[in-house]
Amino acid sequence: MVIMNKKMRALAAGIALTLSLGLLAGCGGEKKAADNSKKVVNVGIVQLVEHDALDAANKGFIAGMAAKGFKENENVKYDRQNAQADQSNLQNIAQRFVSNKVDLICAIATPAAQTMANATKDIPIVATAVTDYEAAKLVASNSEPKGNVTGTSDMNPIKEQLELLLKLVPGAKTIGTIYCSSEVNSQLQAELLKKYAAEKGVQVEEATVSNVNDIQQAAQSLVGKVDAVYVPTDNVLASAMPTLAQVTEPAKLAVVCGEGGMVMAGGVATLAIDYYQLGEQTGEMAGDILSGKTKPQTMPIQLQKSFKVIINKENAEKIGIKIPEDLLKAAESSK
Repeated sequence: MVIMNKKMRALAAGIALTLSLGLLAGCGGEKKAADNSKKVVNVGIVQLVEHDALDAANKGFIAGMAAKGFKENENVKYDRQNAQADQSNLQNIAQRFVSNKVDLICAIATPAAQTMANATKDIPIVATAVTDYEAAKLVASNSEPKGNVTGTSDMNPIKEQLELLLKLVPGAKTIGTIYCSSEVNSQLQAELLKKYAAEKGVQVEEATVSNVNDIQQAAQSLVGKVDAVYVPTDNVLASAMPTLAQVTEPAKLAVVCGEGGMVMAGGVATLAIDYYQLGEQTGEMAGDILSGKTKPQTMPIQLQKSFKVIINKENAEKIGIKIPEDLLKAAESSK
């Protein structure tokens, strides 16, 4: 009888152990299921203003995310917001994203990225259409951001664009540039333009604006003083190129722009980056962050290294500019 009790106790202990292990395994399984149950990630997209370059970057971002397995209406939900170039709108959008605890923020253009970065130090921010992240105080360094911000730079080939301008207007001695005084990226480009122009013995006349309402007057101030105009990748100017063209076309001034959309909206030519492709790069970076493969802190800022010639033949004809044959052959887009 005593031996039997020992056997029963051993059997009972074995059953209890098996059950406890099963319960533990069950708990572990439930935890794992809970980890994988969050199939949909929430991503906030904030665009500073509506214009061709930023629109293209926005679309490219969605495509880049999809390439990394994050497809809309399947496993990612986008909260798309446009600030209409209004700082108070940017702040409201930032608070919206933070309150909703989105998993990642895509910020398109420097002011958008700066406002998002000021609003949160925890949510990963992947930006695009930002010229210099260090200059904008978004990262510790472009090679090692260290904070919650990373992304792609739209630093355009200013030196080569200046050479393009001088090829279109060989006798140019003074060139004008117009940009928004509050955009850090535009200030940086203007400084680089002056540096490269000085190396070629060319003077630069600056005219700055605060908003689109200032463009016509600023452009008019350059007429009679300059031989051509250079416009950087400035969001205010990009959103209102036809306004600039109303002054430059009658004055027969060639306008070389920082990017292709601006050329087609009122400029003459550029050697430009592809904003859709830049957006794709950004989306792929975001996908890697959301997958847990990397973090913004250690993800270097990416650049685009291939550029394309874009010519607006219609505008060139209006102001009497003859496009050299080699440029026409190299051009990927013209009208």
